Amino acid sequence: MTTATPAPTPATPSATHRSAAPRLRSTRGSGPARTRTRSADRPRRSVLLTVLTGVVLLYSLVPLVWLVVNATKTQGDLFSSFGLWFGDSFALFTNIGQTLTYDDAIFVRWLLNTVMYVVLGAGGATALAVLGGYGLAKFTFPGKRAVFAVVIGAVAVPGTALAVPTFLMFSQLGLTNTPWSVIIPSLISPFGLYLMWTFAAEAVPTELMEAARIDGASEARTFAQVCLPLLAPGIVTVLLFTMVATWNNYFLPLIMLKDPDWYPLTLGLNAWNAQAATAGGEAIFHLVITGSVLTIVPLVVAFLLLQRYWQSGLSAGSVKE
Repeated sequence: MTTATPAPTPATPSATHRSAAPRLRSTRGSGPARTRTRSADRPRRSVLLTVLTGVVLLYSLVPLVWLVVNATKTQGDLFSSFGLWFGDSFALFTNIGQTLTYDDAIFVRWLLNTVMYVVLGAGGATALAVLGGYGLAKFTFPGKRAVFAVVIGAVAVPGTALAVPTFLMFSQLGLTNTPWSVIIPSLISPFGLYLMWTFAAEAVPTELMEAARIDGASEARTFAQVCLPLLAPGIVTVLLFTMVATWNNYFLPLIMLKDPDWYPLTLGLNAWNAQAATAGGEAIFHLVITGSVLTIVPLVVAFLLLQRYWQSGLSAGSVKE
């Protein structure tokens, strides 16, 4: 009796072959897809945008280059040489020395006046904007919408439109021709208040304030230890805006001040520039240009020192959702 042998089963592909085929297919398909992804992530280049950026860059840098180059020239070289190139002699340090000592060092007095106006005016405006913006953003009270409308309206009104009414009011108070006529109006910054209002509404989570209150912290401690560090980028931004506005303020001191001893740099340099047009006046255009260079140096230094504080999202991740 013979036994039947079972028919041979067809050979099945091994596990290595089964896994190799899909891997091969995935490898083949990943090349074009990966290329498309990389090309999609790469920013598109715009020739028009590049040209416009170059024009804006030239518009911003050419006056600065002209100012720095001409600060190295003497009075005679200003009119006998090309404006965007150096003269026969390099007189930068000589011009700086003459600028600081001319007319009994009045330039130094103007510089100190400007620093005083910036510290008291811009510093006070920043402090008031921080306190007002924080209160408007995080507290509810009757008439809040009316306050918002007033702030927006104040932002829309140019400062020059308020200069004459401000002068009439300060003249009635007897404060014209004094530093207070420049400092007190500088304390009000509607744009700074609006900026801190919008920034505090987003940068300070309400949950953090509630947690601090639950832990027993007072409102002053909550503001100083919890909210103020989160407001640092907005504070620096408002400080830079108000500082530049106060440093470059010209029209308000022009109508408020008569005594040259209280002039800021803007008004003093304009008086030097107009000196050549007066009878018997001395033309000192090289000192005006050198003084202008010295005037912008503190602003550049301030921006370079404070730019690292321009950070956002300090409260990201501080609240567990």
